[in-house]
Amino acid sequence: MTLEIYDTTLRDGAQGVGINFSVSDKLRIVEHLDRIGVSVIEGGWPGANQTDTEFFAEMRSVHLAHARLAAFGATRRPQVRPQDDLQLRALLDSGAPIVTLVGKSWDTQVHDVLRTSLDENLRMITESISWLVDAGREVCFDAEHFFDGHVSDPEYAVRCLQAALAGGARRIALCDTNGGTLPHTVEAVTARVVAEFGAVAGIHCHDDTGCAVANTLAAVRAGAVQVQGCINGYGERTGNANLCTLIPALQLKMGRRVVDDEQLRHLFSTARDVAEIANLRPPIGAPYVGSAAFTHKGGQHVDAMRKATYSYQHIDPVTVGNHTRSVVSSQSGAANILDRADELGIDLGGDRALVRRVTARVKELEHQGYAFEGADGSFELVVQRARREEPPFQLLDYITLVEQREGLAPLCEATVKVTIAGHVVHTVAQGNGPVNAIDAAMRKALSPSFPETATTRLFDYKVRVLDGRDGTAAVVRVLIESGDHHRRWSTVGCSTNIIEASWTALADAFEYCILLAARAREESVATA
Repeated sequence: MTLEIYDTTLRDGAQGVGINFSVSDKLRIVEHLDRIGVSVIEGGWPGANQTDTEFFAEMRSVHLAHARLAAFGATRRPQVRPQDDLQLRALLDSGAPIVTLVGKSWDTQVHDVLRTSLDENLRMITESISWLVDAGREVCFDAEHFFDGHVSDPEYAVRCLQAALAGGARRIALCDTNGGTLPHTVEAVTARVVAEFGAVAGIHCHDDTGCAVANTLAAVRAGAVQVQGCINGYGERTGNANLCTLIPALQLKMGRRVVDDEQLRHLFSTARDVAEIANLRPPIGAPYVGSAAFTHKGGQHVDAMRKATYSYQHIDPVTVGNHTRSVVSSQSGAANILDRADELGIDLGGDRALVRRVTARVKELEHQGYAFEGADGSFELVVQRARREEPPFQLLDYITLVEQREGLAPLCEATVKVTIAGHVVHTVAQGNGPVNAIDAAMRKALSPSFPETATTRLFDYKVRVLDGRDGTAAVVRVLIESGDHHRRWSTVGCSTNIIEASWTALADAFEYCILLAARAREESVATA
């Protein structure tokens, strides 16, 4: 039986503290999830908020190579017909081929939260699912609080699953919603469900006892055929089961092939890039994908690793896209550069001197606070500059002014002076903030010589304080996502001055746009 990987980063993961995904963020994460081969991407709750509604509208024009899209919602309200329930209609309107419906399976919550009868709850489950199935949707039923419900009244909890299957549900996900169940209980209860209903059970675990991954693996041992979780374990309270741990554990430790080898090798970069998109620190100590997962510091360990790499590593880190590192190894940086360039399709041509220059520059910039995991555009520009290629433009100077007058909105103005092909271009523009004003002034300066810059858009802008101990004088990192009608790219800037950091990221965004346009023209000529 094929094991389905069901990702809920965009819905349950988005409920994690400090996480606020924009529509653009969600679309970028979808690309990563599809690339690593997940079976189902749960996009959110259409109708619950504007972001999720807009996301599903955008997804209508997105082609997924591997995954299928799911919309999340709840069973109908008590005493309301499915066709009269607006949130069920929003699920249909989302256009998602799969609908995941959450419903109560804990008898006390039916009384205390839904404020309805046990029999009405069963009807809510069956009728909601049946209505969606009749409308052509595949339905997964999330049995909320299933394990707590099984402790309270096991027969009623199982009747909720029967009600879902009677309505036509394809999957019944057993949810450890409070995250308080331990692996031996999960395995035993899941085994009972599988024995009674066959290969239809999924598992959805929260990490409140630190057992979400262990509980999920226990459920798979008992016969679960769908695994739900989030990238980096994001989610409500302490988070959900971490797919970046589960996928390699299932495949490499339990022999359950859930993705192909190439998809598995993208796991490390996916974990880091999704963290950057979420504006969180990338995982450091996480199994498999943490930057420390295969890093060796102790002298005895380093000595042993030089003689036998298996001595302190349970797998080859390359399998998941990670790398062996030693804090005393001068070669690890070069290896990282080569691997990252390969991932992005950048040909370094076997030029060792170039690799050394890129490595040295990246180390220098990272020491200043830069991070290139989620800024592929800036990384490729580091390579271009290390090749000593002439940049399309050079900054001479810029000035930003912010004026606040009583009773009026702030006035922001930017003056930019750049050199293009030996000529100085001087422009001025206004904006609703200093970054927007610089952006507008740069477009004025560049678009006559580089028309492609006029069509670029700023999709996202994130600021992270790297060390809060310095207060308002702290170093900040600015991550910008830009794009045109065809693709998107991310660039980074870093400084104690937020305007300078923003300028650096913006300048990289425009330079990378020009680089892509030049490359497209060269390819067009070559194929003509």
